[in-house]
Amino acid sequence: MNTGKEDGQEGAPQENAQETHDSDAAAVANLVEDFGRKLQAVSLQAPKDTLEKSMQENYGAYVSPALLEKWLNDPLNAPGRLTSSPWPERIETKSIEKLSESAYEVQGEIIEVTSAEEEIAEKRQIKLGVEKIDGRWLINSAQIGGYEDSSATVYRNTQYGFSFPLPESWKGYTIVTDEWEGLALGGEKEGEVIETGPIISIRHPQWTSEDPRQDIPIMVFTVDQWKLLQQEKFHIGAAPMGPKELGKNSKYVFALPARYNYAFPTGFEEVEKILEGNPLQANESIN
Repeated sequence: MNTGKEDGQEGAPQENAQETHDSDAAAVANLVEDFGRKLQAVSLQAPKDTLEKSMQENYGAYVSPALLEKWLNDPLNAPGRLTSSPWPERIETKSIEKLSESAYEVQGEIIEVTSAEEEIAEKRQIKLGVEKIDGRWLINSAQIGGYEDSSATVYRNTQYGFSFPLPESWKGYTIVTDEWEGLALGGEKEGEVIETGPIISIRHPQWTSEDPRQDIPIMVFTVDQWKLLQQEKFHIGAAPMGPKELGKNSKYVFALPARYNYAFPTGFEEVEKILEGNPLQANESIN
């Protein structure tokens, strides 16, 4: 006959193992939660030396040195802040799976919010590998997925690599494409078209030919074209100022045409307000 003491002794190892697992899982969950609060502090578009300092200060306590190095070499595929709005506000953990005594896998969502009372604008899937390294739990791998389908109105361009969140009133928008022309400055080709590229205009659903509303025009330059423009090798249009940069990835620069709203059409104030939030989010293209 087994005694109560013997039963307790037999159950103790299992209970201790469960307590250890619960303790480790809680530590991993806290690590991911604390890391998620740091995302908005790291601007992924910053110069490399600034980005390195920012990542070390904000991510160093949560991420392994190897993963930090990987993100520094490929910042557009790292978690962090791309624009002023929306921004990554936290990571919500969906599941924690134990892989071994020293490794866990965490499935979660990066929650991006806007300046409007921190309203949720986007949710993005993220999978994190957390390992115990030198006695500390650290994030050692990360896979960032696409944005979830939601009621949010977002224009996404995979050809050039950017997305543009819009107010709900723009649901049903259309896209109009055109071409910009760059005219040579100086030399034998003065005034000739030497560079061209697309202009992608997001058009309000209430736009009509009788009452044309203000579009949101986005010029697309290759990185080399943008450098030539900054060097004043060519100019676009008659405006004394050049296009304003909205964002960039490794291949393209996205810009707002100078004097895009010179005629002050219906809705130009709304478009100005949208652009004040720096909503364009650059990512890598697939072409």
